Amino acid sequence: MKQREGSPFSGLAAVALKEAADHMASARMHLVMLLVLLTAAGSIYGAIGQIKDTVGQDQFLFLRVFTTAQQPLPSFVTFLGFLLPLIGIALGFDAINGEYNRRTMSRILSQPIYRDALLAGKFLGGLTIIGICLVTLWLLVTGMALITLGLPPSGEEVARGLAFLLASLFYAGVWLAVSMLFSTLFRSPATSALAALTLWLVLTLFWGMIAPLAASAISPVDPYNPLTLISQAEWAHDLARLSPATLYQETIQALLNPETRSLGLVFMSQLQGALMGTPLPLDQSALLIWPQFSGLIAAMIVIYTIAYVAFQRQEIRA
Repeated sequence: MKQREGSPFSGLAAVALKEAADHMASARMHLVMLLVLLTAAGSIYGAIGQIKDTVGQDQFLFLRVFTTAQQPLPSFVTFLGFLLPLIGIALGFDAINGEYNRRTMSRILSQPIYRDALLAGKFLGGLTIIGICLVTLWLLVTGMALITLGLPPSGEEVARGLAFLLASLFYAGVWLAVSMLFSTLFRSPATSALAALTLWLVLTLFWGMIAPLAASAISPVDPYNPLTLISQAEWAHDLARLSPATLYQETIQALLNPETRSLGLVFMSQLQGALMGTPLPLDQSALLIWPQFSGLIAAMIVIYTIAYVAFQRQEIRA
């Protein structure tokens, strides 16, 4: 076997920039972002109407803009948690099999570009577009709140908002990696999109019902032993965290609600001496969400690695 020459990531920047430019000009990206902007504008308008009377009474007023809901619209973070996977799937479901169907894969790899750079460039290009969209959306929301409420955000609110953006980027990156994995495994873009959407529906909508059922099977409750009830609840909580949606929800809960002091089961003995309702500083909130945050990063890396291995094993013909 001939040893390849040069860096395996030669041409990475060119592929990433080309992918980002294609996504920016694509009609599907425009439609998805229009949907996100419309839903975000509705939820933010409702939230500002709810919290306008609390100006001067809440030290984290800007964070309430992201988490406050007004019926029938949910909060901004609820909309974002629902739509970010759709953006990731829309950007990656035909990243690899689209090249096969257009018969351009062999032409690309005939250039001084290795498979490593091609796959990584496509992933980074999609992640860059998601990052640009999130920053733009966050600035628009902050601007709307600033104009309407007439108060600037504090330094801690800005820091928590940026941490929220970073968590949202990695959450979308998980679903981008999932869609690229299915794009690598299936030659039909329709099949890869359907597989990614099916997994998203299972982990987002149905996993909250599956986890308690699995926990009851793993650790049944003994009516004569109350500790088994605690064990089953812990199992249900741990199984629920296998879903990226649960990890993301817990992360933004601690970041955007500084009063959150725990993300698991809390017993009365643990509340002794605690000042309930007192907000945690940012560094303590960061320690609280570190397992969830690192879990999102690990899930993104693991799924991308599986896609990388599958892509390296594929035979490419002219």
